[in-house]
Amino acid sequence: VQLQASGGGLVQAGGSLRLSCAASGSVSRVNVMAWYRQAPGKQREWVASITRGGTTNYADSVKGRFTISRDSAKTTVSLQMNSLKFDDTAVYYCSAVGSSTYWGQGTLVTVSS
Repeated sequence: VQLQASGGGLVQAGGSLRLSCAASGSVSRVNVMAWYRQAPGKQREWVASITRGGTTNYADSVKGRFTISRDSAKTTVSLQMNSLKFDDTAVYYCSAVGSSTYWGQGTLVTVSS
């Protein structure tokens, strides 16, 4: 499975950004797709995930502000990020879990205060 993330950028606090992750390859074997992030000097942390059945889960830090979704073909997963805070600044990674765990390249989100 290959993952291509896009959509990062610079935004002011309170603003919004939408990240996308396009999956290709053996997508039919993917059970869960997720977003993680890694802020400078910190460990990578889970942000949100969506299962093949459509169940979504969110980290407490983003609940109510971020929404994970996917297209009907289940090949693109998006992360709508609203009410962004300075602490949301990080490199965001998408991942896919199937027979293995796959990672896309990161996309940088910078929130200015």
